[in-house]
Amino acid sequence: MSYSLDQVQTILQAEWLQRRPSAEQPLDYLLLDSRQLFFPERSLFLAMPGRVYNGHQFLGVLYQAGLRNMIVFQDLDPSLFPEASIIKVDNILLALQQLAAHHRQQFGYPVIGITGSNGKTMVKEWLFQVLYSDYSIVRSPRSYNSQIGVPLSVWNMGPNHDLAIFEAGVSRRGEMQNLAPIVHCDLGIFTFLGEAHAEGFASKEEKLREKIRLFSHAKTVIYCCDDPLVESVMQEQKFQKLSWSLENHPSASLKVTILERLAGSCLLDAFYQGERLLLPLPFSDQVSLVNAIHCWATMLYFGLASTSIRERMASLQALPMRLELQEGQNGCLLVNDTYNADLNSLQQALHFLAAHDQDMSRSLILSDLLQTGESDESLIQSIALLLKGQQIQTLIGVGKKMPALQKMLPAEIEQHYYGDTEALLQALPQFNWQRQAILIKGAREFGLEKVAQQLSRQAHPTVLEINLSALGHNLRTYRRLLQPGVGLMVMIKAAAYGAGSTEVARMLEYIGAEYCCVAYPDEGAELRQAGISTPIAVLNPEPASFNQLLRHRLEPTVYSLDQLKSLVAFLQGRDLSLHLSLDTGMHRLGFDQHEIPALLQFLSENPGLKIASVFSHLAASEDPVHDDFTAEQARRFLSMYEAICGVLGYRPLRHLLNSNGISRFPQYQFDMVRLGIGLYGIDVSNTLPEPLQVMFSLKASISQVKEVAAGETIGYSRRALAKESMRSATISIGYADGLPRLAGNGAYQVLIRGQLAPILGSVCMDMCMVDVSHIPAAQAGDQVEVFGPNLPVDHLAKVAQTIPYEIFTGISQRVKRIYLQE
Repeated sequence: MSYSLDQVQTILQAEWLQRRPSAEQPLDYLLLDSRQLFFPERSLFLAMPGRVYNGHQFLGVLYQAGLRNMIVFQDLDPSLFPEASIIKVDNILLALQQLAAHHRQQFGYPVIGITGSNGKTMVKEWLFQVLYSDYSIVRSPRSYNSQIGVPLSVWNMGPNHDLAIFEAGVSRRGEMQNLAPIVHCDLGIFTFLGEAHAEGFASKEEKLREKIRLFSHAKTVIYCCDDPLVESVMQEQKFQKLSWSLENHPSASLKVTILERLAGSCLLDAFYQGERLLLPLPFSDQVSLVNAIHCWATMLYFGLASTSIRERMASLQALPMRLELQEGQNGCLLVNDTYNADLNSLQQALHFLAAHDQDMSRSLILSDLLQTGESDESLIQSIALLLKGQQIQTLIGVGKKMPALQKMLPAEIEQHYYGDTEALLQALPQFNWQRQAILIKGAREFGLEKVAQQLSRQAHPTVLEINLSALGHNLRTYRRLLQPGVGLMVMIKAAAYGAGSTEVARMLEYIGAEYCCVAYPDEGAELRQAGISTPIAVLNPEPASFNQLLRHRLEPTVYSLDQLKSLVAFLQGRDLSLHLSLDTGMHRLGFDQHEIPALLQFLSENPGLKIASVFSHLAASEDPVHDDFTAEQARRFLSMYEAICGVLGYRPLRHLLNSNGISRFPQYQFDMVRLGIGLYGIDVSNTLPEPLQVMFSLKASISQVKEVAAGETIGYSRRALAKESMRSATISIGYADGLPRLAGNGAYQVLIRGQLAPILGSVCMDMCMVDVSHIPAAQAGDQVEVFGPNLPVDHLAKVAQTIPYEIFTGISQRVKRIYLQE
């Protein structure tokens, strides 16, 4: 369903700044990010303001690319965009939400609204799995549940659908009242009340009441009534309740009992409306069980027969909920996005591919997109439009519909088509890709993850998952603490604390960091060769590396007069930005107070030097015990800085604060701050107003499970003794991978199937053994969380008598890095 800008202006009662014939053309796409412009003629750009960027900055670029319809919030000169139609509103976010709410009211088919602390996306995706054969479903892309994500999701509703499933989340009071009229759900699902976003609410009850505002228009709400607080608040509401319980709660509509729980499966017994129901599930963990029962209750609500429910639930699959970026064979880069297949997610995946392709040739493996609600002809035309201009060198289509693309795409795109995935798997060796960026995208039914497995670099089974979405959240968390105009220099030294500097730098460039900072010129050169254009400062430039600085436009920090003289002699008048390091009490690197007169003399004798910034390091910004010393460091810094400015005749950027100092000393933010370990999810100061998200997850797998008789020993030096019969599991991680030897002998526990398993005996080079006697379902192939969202890295650091920095940077390069993005 399309709208013209004329219609949008009427809906929003907006002010016309300029109306041209383009105001009458149909618009299908709402655009907030100028980098994601795929269909200029059919897109409406909303110039959203932000802390770093203002959407108005990109109007010229978009206009040059062919976009002709805009919503702005500031006055501008329309003559700069002579063919564009432009309307003005006071608040872009509110306009987006009003437009989505209006769009929602055009459709009368059922809408399911999902909220809760956890499980929203999984429940939504599983509902799609079990209901798509009966309905043409529109649903939230990925985890689009925010103040912006919800209206963008609802905008996808069309007359070709007959069921909608949207998720909505909130992090503070008052947010759900904006989202409820947009979703306007008929059926609500409340997944779970947990601790997430607790900082935004005065109490757990306040958070619960805010979340269930989503159901203000709902006729029925599905929820688990085993939580007394949830049940109490739900009973106050006027909507009908379809509650379920695992604890035989008397008010439950669906009473569930776990009859049998085995490794990877369970059998449920339930009573619903006087009928006994048996349901086998292909899961046994508690989280999946709860999510599955929500789906079961939903199917009962829709009146599906028990036999049909059993068949559909038996086919449920655990889903990768994020797009994955990983190394492929022969230097290739794989973007694996096989869990979500529709036109919107294809558009997002293509954009991600373009942002991370490292100037490689691009290939796309794409299956038929099923259950989109569009006609085959319309869908193929949309795909063809989307692919044009995306610099796709090779397209591999899988499915019966894909060959229709052949006549619609430019001749320079090499095309291959296969009827099914098995045929493609047999043909894969013929492609012999070298240094290709390959996007694998398809409907779940095609099982394209098999293709991803065949193309991926065969590596150690232990992996380090790096959540780029968490990185973005953490950066935004710190940005919200900054005063207007304060910039961010982000530390990505030591391979971005083990995350991989190139991918982290790409993400930082995408979300708008002003500076990157590395330890050595080699690290900066690698980023430049990967196409990173953000300014890069280098902390430790040696004279032998001065050529690299010039060649790759790297900006050295200068910490001594001898170093500065050597650099000036090398430059011979050539332009290079420098950063002056001052020692205010850290006593590591930098000009001491007594060296400032000589520095000032040299600067006055060399007026052509370009000093980009002056900075110093705080010694103990995280510790209140040393706050007086921190204040003294700031005083010394400002005194030296002012003296330097007096000689230069201009004021370079000032920066003093590190991650811990950003939240504790806002008065010292100056012109820029340096964000290091905080970006990666570690808040040593414990003063942030909202929690950081875990960016690193180190995961191994069980190689073998053994039955060990009483009296037997385990591992080198026989340090673990089985006092009674027990089960041990050998897992695929050792000290060569970065697991400290101090973690052995029961000092540390890993997480298997949601339960802690202590390490038995010594940590070996490539593996270690853990006690799984109390985890009867544990088996070879099970995933093992060494640290991550459920097992904070701080625990391992404490056992190893070190800090998280050392744990992160100590993870071996043989451990495969997988980058995830929601």
